[in-house]
Amino acid sequence: MATPAVGLLDTLEHLDQVLDDRDHRLGLLALGAALVAGDRGGGVDDADLEGLVAPAALGDAELDLGARLEGPGALGQGVGVHVDVRAVLLGQEAEALLRVVPLHLATGHGTSPLDSTSWGHVGSRARHRIGVRTGAPPTGSAAPGFDLRAHVLGPWDPRWFRPHLAGTSEATKGWGTVWSRPVGRILGCSLLALGLALPAAGAALADDAPASGSPATGPLTLVTLQGAGTSAGSKDAAELLARQDALLAAIGAGEPVYRWTTALNGFAAHLSEDQLSVLDDQPGIAAIEADQVRPLAGRTTMASVRGATTPRLRGGAGVVIGVVDSGIAPESPAFADVPGLGRDPRSFAGACAEGEGWSSADCTRKVVGARWFVEGFGADRVRSSESLSARDVLGHGTQVSSVAAGNAGISVRVDDRDAGRYGGVAPQARIAAYKACWGAPDPAGDGCSTADVVAAVDAAVADRVDVLSLALAGGEGIDTLQRALLGAAEADIVVVGASGNTSGSAYAAHAGPWVTTVGSAVGRMSRGLVALPGGRSWTGGGRPAAVAGRAVLAQDAPAPGVSRRAAGQCRRGALDSRRVAGRIVVCRRGGIGRIDKSEAVSQAGGRAMVLVNLRPGAVSADFHSVPTVHLSAAAGRELGRWVARHPGVRVRMSRASGTPGTRRTAPWSASGDPRGVALKPDAVADGDAVLGAVPETSGRSWGVFSGSSAATAHASGLAALLLAERDAPAAVVRSLLVTSGTPIRGSSVLAQGSGALPGVAPTGHLALDVPRHAWRRALRTHRLDALNTSSLLMSARQTTAVRTVTNVGPRPEYFSVTARGFTSHRVTVRPLAVRLRPGQSARFTITVSGPTGPGRLDDGELVWLGALGGTTRVPVALTR
Repeated sequence: MATPAVGLLDTLEHLDQVLDDRDHRLGLLALGAALVAGDRGGGVDDADLEGLVAPAALGDAELDLGARLEGPGALGQGVGVHVDVRAVLLGQEAEALLRVVPLHLATGHGTSPLDSTSWGHVGSRARHRIGVRTGAPPTGSAAPGFDLRAHVLGPWDPRWFRPHLAGTSEATKGWGTVWSRPVGRILGCSLLALGLALPAAGAALADDAPASGSPATGPLTLVTLQGAGTSAGSKDAAELLARQDALLAAIGAGEPVYRWTTALNGFAAHLSEDQLSVLDDQPGIAAIEADQVRPLAGRTTMASVRGATTPRLRGGAGVVIGVVDSGIAPESPAFADVPGLGRDPRSFAGACAEGEGWSSADCTRKVVGARWFVEGFGADRVRSSESLSARDVLGHGTQVSSVAAGNAGISVRVDDRDAGRYGGVAPQARIAAYKACWGAPDPAGDGCSTADVVAAVDAAVADRVDVLSLALAGGEGIDTLQRALLGAAEADIVVVGASGNTSGSAYAAHAGPWVTTVGSAVGRMSRGLVALPGGRSWTGGGRPAAVAGRAVLAQDAPAPGVSRRAAGQCRRGALDSRRVAGRIVVCRRGGIGRIDKSEAVSQAGGRAMVLVNLRPGAVSADFHSVPTVHLSAAAGRELGRWVARHPGVRVRMSRASGTPGTRRTAPWSASGDPRGVALKPDAVADGDAVLGAVPETSGRSWGVFSGSSAATAHASGLAALLLAERDAPAAVVRSLLVTSGTPIRGSSVLAQGSGALPGVAPTGHLALDVPRHAWRRALRTHRLDALNTSSLLMSARQTTAVRTVTNVGPRPEYFSVTARGFTSHRVTVRPLAVRLRPGQSARFTITVSGPTGPGRLDDGELVWLGALGGTTRVPVALTR
């Protein structure tokens, strides 16, 4: 219910979506003049009115008023005006647009005359705010011809206008209908006055900006409009594109580099300083961000390797993992179209974009989609060896894809040596590659343009992937990329992102609580054993085949003319083959690379190598030319003394049995911001010496990489396993994943989240669900901390928090909870136990008491145990 004046101002609320800003005044004056002329007897036919509305709305500079006013006929019985009344009452930006519907006398509508006690008041306000007020008309204004313009320019008042709607039906309560001649004067005078008043209103108009379609000379800028993309289900692409067009016209910009309508509503365009200045004053904008190149969150080497384990043969069937990265090498056996991939994806609708070195035949039942995005990074800025297609050159995307979903049971050979068998975390899952990261002529410039990444995310959401993996970092807070990933979460996609490798210089990336942010853990390498007669032994890094033989200290076997120091470091050509042939050679670390030492031992005829540190430091498991075990400095000194005393005694080497070494948080893994909107990272996973496939152009088929990229790939595979097994909503999968961690002793929750993720699909039965549309509502109201997330970040102002758990298991079950790990605060949970049927939920309250003044972080966890098995850990950080 509204007056015509209210409807007109509601239209002005969206001038930047409907009108070309350069022609605001022309459009308003044209339509106003037409309506006034029609009211005074000149006559405007219905069709002519529609013809006037459309050009005026489009700001048509060629509008010929005279021609439009010559037609015979009358305006009609009534004019209907529709606005969002609730928005007007609340003083908010209204979503509805003015709809002028000319009606013929034959329709029978329009039986409610405009009484003299009701009048609409039009005001000007920044960002086109709308206001109407109730009361008697100004003196002399009851009769036709009152000075409307004087009141048009008056102050804004949000009080409600009471229209006279006697005789309207239930179906037309949202419409006000009045006699045509008063409407002609009111509408026309209002439009004329507003056309004259707009420049004085202080609104940003494109008259201040370069002409539309001017050459793009400024930096690439990412612009996000308010509201969701089509993935939220409330908008259609045409409506979003129309809003973009209006905004681009308002700032005088031409066609943008990218348009996004699925995960978010926005675009990337080259904008000048003048255009940016005008853009700052436009309504309906959520974020403006300069494009930047983000780093990949992993480092590839050919030396160390994660210990091979028995590969999983099944898991992830029917699930598509979208990998936004540097592309993929489809020729790798990790992505072969092999039997046993299981059921095909049900809803994936992606494409196979061709390009340099990539044809449609490169997409298979395993690699189901491929796209590439380079406009942000710039095709003229990539290195000469790059391929303008989804084909991977850097190797990073291939490694991430193979760890997450590489085929199972693949034989791995490195330098003509058998390195065991390989399988990804979810070997039956499919891969859709979205190449948005590129190699530059200078490797220091390698990375991913945010514009390209957002475009890749938008495409992946449109393609309906199930899991979205982003092994790249960079960005702060809720930026454009996080808003795009919010759209992915609204599309029921599990989003996994890397925390980054910038500990000490930046907080964990991907701050949005809808992203599962994964940090790095180390210390899980394969282990080797060096055993002496009598049972004494030492354990270090390595994956040696079983071997036995006499040992020799390398410094005791120098080649002629070579120093003991050079021989002890096992430099190439420094060993006397007569002394080391057939023996296990003990080499000192330093001087040259680790794998170069084993190569020197092999060339001299040595049978195996024990590499020893000379000072405290890490050990590693490497691809070596001979079986090798890497010992710490203390173990190395003990072994060296024993070998010196027993030069003829046989030593045995073998793989160590049992669980690999103790995990710890990687020193480079970025920690979460204690003042952030959510606790980050959510969890950690193996991020050191992780084996993965690499493009054959690298000279090898396999290599290893370290960093949170590897951890992200692992978590993405686990998400695919859960989706294939449970077919649960993305928020439930996310909760089951991040609450399955095992705490790492000595690490705070801001470094590890819930802890180290398992190597198999989580088995918990409790989840903390978040409805898909709750994310955006919480972002809009600045209440992200109130979401039902699977972690808590509580400041000194907070003493209580509430969460809801749901039984996602197949049977009724009792669950009990305890608070653990807190050192300076008392944390209680009520209730302590609940019994839940499948699908049933229960709320629990966390209460914190203790010091509230400045102090160090206190953290711990809430541990839910199910009577039928399964553990759910909810990490809590108390920031004081």
